[in-house]
Amino acid sequence: MSKLKGRVVLITGGARGVGAETARRLVAQGAKVVLVDLDREPLAALAAELGANATATVGDVCSLEQMEAAVAHAVDTFGGLDVVMANAGIASYGSVLAVDPATFRRVVDVNVNGVFHTVRAALPALIERKGYVLVVSSLAAYAAAPGLVAYNASKAGAEHFANALRPEVKHLGVDVGSAHMSWIDTPMVQDAKKDLTAFQKMLEGLPGPLGNTTSVEACADAFVAGIAKRRRRISVPGWVNAIRWLKPAMTTKIGELESVRRAPEIVPLMDQEVLQLGRSMSARVGRLQADDAAASDLEQQADRAPAA
Repeated sequence: MSKLKGRVVLITGGARGVGAETARRLVAQGAKVVLVDLDREPLAALAAELGANATATVGDVCSLEQMEAAVAHAVDTFGGLDVVMANAGIASYGSVLAVDPATFRRVVDVNVNGVFHTVRAALPALIERKGYVLVVSSLAAYAAAPGLVAYNASKAGAEHFANALRPEVKHLGVDVGSAHMSWIDTPMVQDAKKDLTAFQKMLEGLPGPLGNTTSVEACADAFVAGIAKRRRRISVPGWVNAIRWLKPAMTTKIGELESVRRAPEIVPLMDQEVLQLGRSMSARVGRLQADDAAASDLEQQADRAPAA
């Protein structure tokens, strides 16, 4: 019998990519999933596909109140919560000089504050069941790439959040893991390849397997295995764990040689393409952010409207 049978798992960023594929595999093993995302249509479609063992709620990880509502929905629907997977994440395009400052702030808000809000909201329910937290970080927490500063910094922050949280809650019976992936064939990576030839050039210039892309399905398999075993770290592919051990060397002059060599080609090209795009994030994510902001404005207007 699967260790996951009957377990209740809340997944942020659950409508697409790794979140969605992980949800499919969890339900196949008898778990119940609570999907949280801003992307309404694929979110509803996935919940319908997964049936009675899945429920969905629209929520923004940048709002603690919305994450508290998502956790309450999970407890009301399935009776409790065993696992939270803080998976929601976005990226920006462009160097420090070129990236839109508002986009930079939004990446940090989603990737760091969003993890905090997700975990803060979920912890009381997880403590009750001695559950498990999985913070989705990245290989970027170990090795930085020019032109992706907000993503690199925020994923390093997410990793250290998990490291700090782990001893805080261990005595309460809650285990904490962090996931570190190289390039996964998610909508985020697909959007970057479509928008930026500089991104594709960067991948092609990376040595060995560092520029290879792993399937979403393979990543989800690793996540499910890690959740079942309550692992401290999940590395996808497995060689990413070797980079963790090499992390101190990655910021030495020798470790940065390749980045320093390629930056004069990649960074100006990326910045030029960002200028031509007129945006520092994918069009898809930009639409979601705009739709969410518009919905929030309507709610505030409704709250301020005088009673009839």
